[in-house]
Amino acid sequence: MKETHLPSQSERRHPLAQNWSHWYLSILRLAVGLLLILLIALLWLLRQNEIDEQRSTLIADVLWLEQSLRFHLESNSEQLRQLALDLTRTKDDGPLFTLRARHILKSNPELQQLLWLDAAAAAVHGMPTRNLPRRGSKDAGESPVSRAIELAQLGKPSYSDAYRAENAAHVEVYVPLFDGDQYAGVLLAVYSLDGLLTQHVPWWFAKKYQVRIIDGNGKTLASKSNIDAAPTTISYPVIFDPPGYGMVLQVTAYRGADNLAQTLIAALIVILAAAVFWSLWAVRGLIQRRLYAEQALRSEYAFRKAMEDSLMVGMRARDMEGRVSYVNPAFLQMVGFSADELIGLAPPMPYWAPEEMERTLQLHNEVLEGKAPHEGFEIRLMRKNGSRFDALVYEAPLIDADGQQTGWMASIIDVTARKHAEELAQQQQEKLQVTARLVTMGEMASTLAHELNQPLAAITSYNTGCLNKLESGNFSTDELKEALGKLAVQAQRAGHIIRRVHDFVRKSEPKRVPCDLAEVIDDSVGFIDGAAKARGVRIVREIQGMRPELLADPVMLEQVLLNLMRNGIEAMRHTPSERRRLTVKLSQLDRQQMEIRVIDHGPGIPPEVEDKLFTPLFSTKAEGMGMGLNICRSIIEVHHGRLWVEANPDGGSIFIITLPIVMQ
Repeated sequence: MKETHLPSQSERRHPLAQNWSHWYLSILRLAVGLLLILLIALLWLLRQNEIDEQRSTLIADVLWLEQSLRFHLESNSEQLRQLALDLTRTKDDGPLFTLRARHILKSNPELQQLLWLDAAAAAVHGMPTRNLPRRGSKDAGESPVSRAIELAQLGKPSYSDAYRAENAAHVEVYVPLFDGDQYAGVLLAVYSLDGLLTQHVPWWFAKKYQVRIIDGNGKTLASKSNIDAAPTTISYPVIFDPPGYGMVLQVTAYRGADNLAQTLIAALIVILAAAVFWSLWAVRGLIQRRLYAEQALRSEYAFRKAMEDSLMVGMRARDMEGRVSYVNPAFLQMVGFSADELIGLAPPMPYWAPEEMERTLQLHNEVLEGKAPHEGFEIRLMRKNGSRFDALVYEAPLIDADGQQTGWMASIIDVTARKHAEELAQQQQEKLQVTARLVTMGEMASTLAHELNQPLAAITSYNTGCLNKLESGNFSTDELKEALGKLAVQAQRAGHIIRRVHDFVRKSEPKRVPCDLAEVIDDSVGFIDGAAKARGVRIVREIQGMRPELLADPVMLEQVLLNLMRNGIEAMRHTPSERRRLTVKLSQLDRQQMEIRVIDHGPGIPPEVEDKLFTPLFSTKAEGMGMGLNICRSIIEVHHGRLWVEANPDGGSIFIITLPIVMQ
């Protein structure tokens, strides 16, 4: 028989008490567990809060340091720009530069060297030495100094990329010197990056953080630290521009004393009674801050979206595989497609013109390889309705918050109207050039009539002589052959003059052909030699023996030379007869350029007129239209050359033309 357990009297009397004790212990255990969990969670939250605050402080300090360094670099650039202005204004040849350079170097220990380079990049003066800080390639186009000087010639200070010299990283700043509108050289200052950090990173900053300057490849160029401690993972990079070239200013916080946990545990024991309430309050505060942050993020997004939608420039983003990830309304209006039709598409794109497909795909691949030109590139695109338009595209890397490249962002500008305007301007310029040639021939009409009259008179004379011989019957065949030969020479001479006039005044498109500048000069002198002799002016040709041919339009170059020579002849109308000499000199500057000098001995050009000489509608002649020299400069610039004027040391003016031997 099975034995059955019967509850005792006490158990039968207090069933609710046992249940209450069970629930009470369970609640206590749960409360202790929850308390431990809450303490751990609270400790973690406070630790994260401290890290966030430390990161926020780090970011604020980094931005302050970056602004301080930028302000100092811009202040130094301003000093150098002021020095450049003073050197140009005072025509200083050394003393002012030496005095100011010594002061600048003394006030800025991070500056290692200060150089004054002329327009040919040769050192004029330097402190403490005149040696260039580094040498580039033998090819001037690949020289870092030459590249930086070319950027400085645009009118603003430019910085070089970082390089190492004497086991230290340096950068250079180039400040241009302009004499009026004429580029006159640069001031070159060499910064030591270690010196820059040493002088401008405060001691308190270096005790808290490790400061490094990193190049685009992640290599450390310079650093500063006042304590020997392990850095934490809390760091913040900011682009160091200027100088730029991918350099980053990275600041990393040091690890503090490891007593935070003990302090927190002691504080938690003291406030244990209010732990739950305090924890809830802390969580509430965190939630509020999160809501505030999300609201701020939404407001910032709405602001940026409104700004992008208001742009007239098309914006298009692509990922690293070339798929479209973003387009703004301006770009959609430009191509006529909707965002849904473009987002996520991979090449070829529907807005690529079929006739430009091969070139467009090549440019697309170059962009993805990081070879996009900084100056942008032009391309023909197609709208949804099939019409074409010309676009100017600038591509730049798309960098995320972690400093990683996630794609490419393009700025696209519709330049169809601008190109049409440029074509109209070119057509007008060509019409002006033809008009100028006709004006030149009109002014030379009497001289050409005199030149034609001489061979025609000779032809008449030889013809009369031959007729007289034939009528007399007293002649020989050799005598008639000699007379008829001379008659033919004079006829050829007259025909050559007429053909030369016809080639000069006819309206034709500019045509570049291989030509010898000596022949162009000879033809021009042949045109104007009669007018020069009529005014008692002797034209002297100085042409070197060996000279290369270059691609140019000989008729257009003749137009320039005729204009310059005619101006020189007119300028010497009051010059004593023994000094009326016009010199046309041809020489080769180097392997890349030829030079033509037209030298007169007239009264010269006043300085106040020299700056306006090539301005349209400005003329020093009462009957002049003010277009001759402007058209001459335009013609030379079409040939990728330069035209300017200098004073002749012997009295008068020198008009100088430089032309490239190989067209770019």
